[in-house]
Amino acid sequence: MDHALDTIATAAPFDTAKLDRLMDEAGLDILIVTSRHNVQYLLGGYRFFFFDVMEAIGTSRYLPVFVYQKGHPENSAYIGNRMEKFEQQLGRIWTPIVKAEVWGTIDAIGLAIDHVRKLAGSARRIGIEAGFLPAAARDHLHAGLGDVEFREAHFTLERLRAVKSPAELDLIREASERVVDAMMATFKGCAPGMTKNDVVARLRREEHERDLVFEYCLIAAGKSHNRAPSNQLLAERDVISIDSGGNYRGYIGDLSRMGILGEPDSELSELLQEIEDIQQVARRAIRPGVMGGDIIAAGEAVVGSSPHRAVLDFTAHGIGLVSHEAPRLTATGPVPYSPYDADRPLERGMVISIETALLHPVRGYIKLEDTLIVTESGWEAPGDHGRGWNSSTLMA
Repeated sequence: MDHALDTIATAAPFDTAKLDRLMDEAGLDILIVTSRHNVQYLLGGYRFFFFDVMEAIGTSRYLPVFVYQKGHPENSAYIGNRMEKFEQQLGRIWTPIVKAEVWGTIDAIGLAIDHVRKLAGSARRIGIEAGFLPAAARDHLHAGLGDVEFREAHFTLERLRAVKSPAELDLIREASERVVDAMMATFKGCAPGMTKNDVVARLRREEHERDLVFEYCLIAAGKSHNRAPSNQLLAERDVISIDSGGNYRGYIGDLSRMGILGEPDSELSELLQEIEDIQQVARRAIRPGVMGGDIIAAGEAVVGSSPHRAVLDFTAHGIGLVSHEAPRLTATGPVPYSPYDADRPLERGMVISIETALLHPVRGYIKLEDTLIVTESGWEAPGDHGRGWNSSTLMA
């Protein structure tokens, strides 16, 4: 091994004082981080290209590991695949200790165990991400460090990421703008006789052309509320709901827009306007210092007074590296978690997704989803175009 490449001494790309405080609150001495999104965050955006899509290799899987000791960022270590020596040579990994030597989960967690044993001080409580730690690695970790207490660190790491940096916000802006641009181009190419699979395939191409990693597309068409891609045929005057996540350098652009094969009639215009009104009322609740739950309360109040309240679905959630993350605004959203931020103030730099859907029994599935950045005086909405009915230009 080339020991000249063993270390790269530079400053941590995250707020170490904040992380130390969060670890104190959780009673943690050391973090062993194994989720790709949190490893990416702690490495300042670095993500190994070879395993960007697929994790399986040989008889095991790729498991990046970041080890952090509270109060000692100089002891931070990154454990990665052997091919990551190429990235190390380019100076893309900041940690003072880099071990690009592993292929699977057992050897990766084994090097983490070795590193923890060498750290000074009493490491009695170690934070892990149980949901992102394979069983084989977990068993090996417990056997190798059986004299310590393991605690869940998911919440600690999520709170570290809750307020986005200016660089992160730039990536979220780009992701949001590009996803909506891809949707607009896709709607223009829709025509009767195409299938929902055809539409999704076109959206995938449009997102790829905009340097996005296509993650998913929930698509409904016609009167159906089914949002899975399928061979359902599009017909003249069908409405089309596209809700897609496009990933730009690790950050999610997750928005929803409406299209139609033809022109909307007055009822469709009124239905989409009702959704727009709910979205705008919820936006007005967003600014620093406002309780996170006020966003939910504002939207739900409008929904409760609507004649369509039985078929309206409103929610809001945090978004960033993960499609549902801090701030946690409600316990009744589609992803279950406690509403930690409902009675805590919003902070500048938080990012929130607001979404309203109307499941009309005759006119179909109608939805808008927007991304809002909390600013000093209110909010900013990247990707805020295409909010009306987007008509196909290839109508027969």
